[in-house]
Formats: sequence, structure tokens, C-alpha cells
Amino acid sequence: MVTAPTEASKRQIKVHKDAATRYGDKGTSVFDGADNRFTDAYALKTADGGALILFSHTHTQTDAVAHSGLQINPSEKDRAWLHDVPRTSIRYTFVCNDAATVPAEPAKGESSRLIGYTCARTNASGPPVPAQLHRA
Repeated sequence: MVTAPTEASKRQIKVHKDAATRYGDKGTSVFDGADNRFTDAYALKTADGGALILFSHTHTQTDAVAHSGLQINPSEKDRAWLHDVPRTSIRYTFVCNDAATVPAEPAKGESSRLIGYTCARTNASGPPVPAQLHRA
């Protein structure tokens, strides 16, 4: 599905861009697709013959330190998965719910539009910092 730029799609791009550069030269953040177990999609026909589509997608974000001697300390919202154990990298999994509109006749040059989304972290995991570094 090709989508036209919308406030929702611009916001989604900005969130990923900001996350990818937040560590500067001390670490990286990489996004990737993930297996989506929520494959159902729901559509409502609109008055103009198009559709409103509701669907989910899953992605990961892997944060990693740039070199040894650095660590990532789990945030309060990640402690359910990671406790208070510093990590050298953390792989977060997100499930997102999306809403998009699809025009009645996309062949006439109209594009689908992402009109909203929300994402929630559903898992976090990663290797702990070696014990000798954690004590330092």
C-alpha cells in the first residue's frame, strides 16, 4: 500500500528518526519488521466508495552501545522485562494499531493515507553487561 504524506505518517517517521540518533556516538538504534501474529484487518466502506482500514503491525527496535565500557540502564517502564540489570543492547518489540484510508479509485492517482496509529511495547530483552563491568 502506497501512502501519501499525512500528519500521522510524518509523526511516525520523526519518532523513528529521533530514536535512531538519540545516543549520538555512544550507541545505535536500529528498526526492523517482526513477525506479526495479529494479521486480521478490518475495513469499512466509505460513502465515496473508498475504505477505512484498521490493521496491526509489529516491529522491533534494537538499541546497542557503540563500544565496551558503556551500558544501557533499563527505564522504569522496562523493568518488568529487564529488571534493574544494565545491558549492552536491548531489543524492544512493539505492536502498533494503524488506521488508513484507501481511495475508491487508486488508479486515478490518489494514494492511501495513514490517518492514525498507536504503538505499545510488548517485550524487551538483551544481554546483561558482564559482571566485572557492572561492579565498576
